[in-house]
Amino acid sequence: MSKRLDDNAVVRLPRGVRMREDAARGGWVLLAPERIFQLDAIAHAIMSHVDGKRCVSEIIDALVIDFDAERDRIRHDVLALFHALIDRGVLEVVP
Repeated sequence: MSKRLDDNAVVRLPRGVRMREDAARGGWVLLAPERIFQLDAIAHAIMSHVDGKRCVSEIIDALVIDFDAERDRIRHDVLALFHALIDRGVLEVVP
């Protein structure tokens, strides 16, 4: 990863990874080469804001409005998910 993940970082799905609704599994998944990641409702809500243009802080702000929740709690959940997905190679920080 060429850039550190912080509130100003922009994240995106790397080439070959996409988010898709999966009727067979009854929800949303991230499809990666030879791998599939089931997204729960919270992960899907977060990932639906990932567009490769908005920074982490903007994503957090949108979720605070969507869920009328505390910013610190939303920030914790967003960063935890993003770190986990980056570690698995299905999310990357835009250089």
